[in-house]
Amino acid sequence: MIAPTTALATAALVLGALAALGVYYSREVDSVEDYLLARGSADGPRTTATLVASVMGVWILLSPAEAGAVFGGLSAVLGYAVGEALPMLAYARLGPRIRELVPAGHSLTEYALARYGPAMYVFVLVVSVFYMFVFLAAELTGIASAMSFVAGVPRWQTAVLVGGVVLAYTAYGGLRASIVTDTVQTVLLVPLVLLTGVGAVAALGGPTAVHSHVVAADPTLLDPTFLTGLRFGVWVAVAILGAELVNQSWWQRVYAASDPATLRRGFHIAAVVNFLLVLVAGLFGVLARGYVDLTLDPAAAGYDGSVAFFVLLQEAFPDLLVFAVALLALLLVSSSADTLFNALASLVTADLPRVLSDPDDRTLTVAARLLTVVVAVAAVSVSLRARSVLQLFLLADLFGVATMVPLLSGLYLERVRGGGALAGGVAGLAVGVAWFPNALVRGTLTAVPGLAGLLPTPDFLVAFLGALAVSTAVTAAGVPFADRFDLDRLDRDVRRLGANDATGDGELATDGGDHQTDGGEL
Repeated sequence: MIAPTTALATAALVLGALAALGVYYSREVDSVEDYLLARGSADGPRTTATLVASVMGVWILLSPAEAGAVFGGLSAVLGYAVGEALPMLAYARLGPRIRELVPAGHSLTEYALARYGPAMYVFVLVVSVFYMFVFLAAELTGIASAMSFVAGVPRWQTAVLVGGVVLAYTAYGGLRASIVTDTVQTVLLVPLVLLTGVGAVAALGGPTAVHSHVVAADPTLLDPTFLTGLRFGVWVAVAILGAELVNQSWWQRVYAASDPATLRRGFHIAAVVNFLLVLVAGLFGVLARGYVDLTLDPAAAGYDGSVAFFVLLQEAFPDLLVFAVALLALLLVSSSADTLFNALASLVTADLPRVLSDPDDRTLTVAARLLTVVVAVAAVSVSLRARSVLQLFLLADLFGVATMVPLLSGLYLERVRGGGALAGGVAGLAVGVAWFPNALVRGTLTAVPGLAGLLPTPDFLVAFLGALAVSTAVTAAGVPFADRFDLDRLDRDVRRLGANDATGDGELATDGGDHQTDGGEL
């Protein structure tokens, strides 16, 4: 095993080089608009690279493998891969529509306020921040677990190092720094992940030997029609789609692309690449079952399903190569962590003009950087207490699934209004929580007097599909009774930060009377 001090020092050098690159190429950031969005600055290759790298967090080496090892083998992995491709395909259509209706926009919460009013805005803000914060904490949890397993590095040291270094260049350069580092990470990481998969199969004796070991361990692992895996694949695909559609990271990149055609092409390519990467990574978990005696109960003290990827690597490769893959994981976590740091900062900063009195550009930029620091410290703290990356993701995903249809239907349907959208989101979330099998959620609900006996048998499939179906049905039920909303208003009401527009101060203009009506629908 590599010595912990050597491992930490090497990690610091790798991350330091990445940070220097991000700072150098973002030194010309001169406005809060440039800091948050880098609007229209990304050409085709950069757009594709940042879309791929933003997805490619360290979770890609952990969660899909955990799914393959613990939750259903090949069929579960296929569902996971499809789930990661679906949001990219969805944004290939949604992105140009967002740019058309809200050309000067910054965030999905800004759109929610202008389209639905303050009540739905608060709901969407809570859901989006919660999801992205959990995503960030899960990323730091994953890399801390990997470095601890591979080199014995204390979890807190890895979390602080990664969080601190990524924070340094992201707080300085904003989205421009993230896009530059994403480009480098994509060029390096995509071939390395694929080569690692091929190399592991070769080191374990080739495809025939690998197949024999897995079948001997559990033949259902390679059955694409295995019911348990199919159930997992269906609900995890829905979960990922819902989560990503309320992820501010993608809304930022919708505006960063140079034009709609570039945007569509980038998302289409990212869908294919993400599918292949998740499929390869997930198969590591399936292969691990054939070669290693894993502890598969997440509640057990020795649970190692969440690091099945690295458990298998130790069987296939020397320690030095396993550590090299851990350094790859460092680049992966930085590619998604810088995206999330900046997305969370942009989400809040875009709303500050409604809280502060006529803030200037410098005030907004400083606020964005301070918020990035706060987010980083909080995420590091949470990551030190979490154990399963996948369990963290699923709770956040549920919120996104309940919100996606009520939120995004307003881009196309004029009669979806604030009250109906909020009712749909809340109803869907209530149904999802009632069936959600998470121990923390169930423990909290059963502690409420009289509620324990009313709760249904927990089931992930019912929780996610129920949340989606109910939120859609309740939102649709309000359509025949709602007044029309003029979608052209979104262009007039949302202005660039710091611009001298018709409102006089660059804030998001709102029609108080209309939003008052929406609030009254509640």
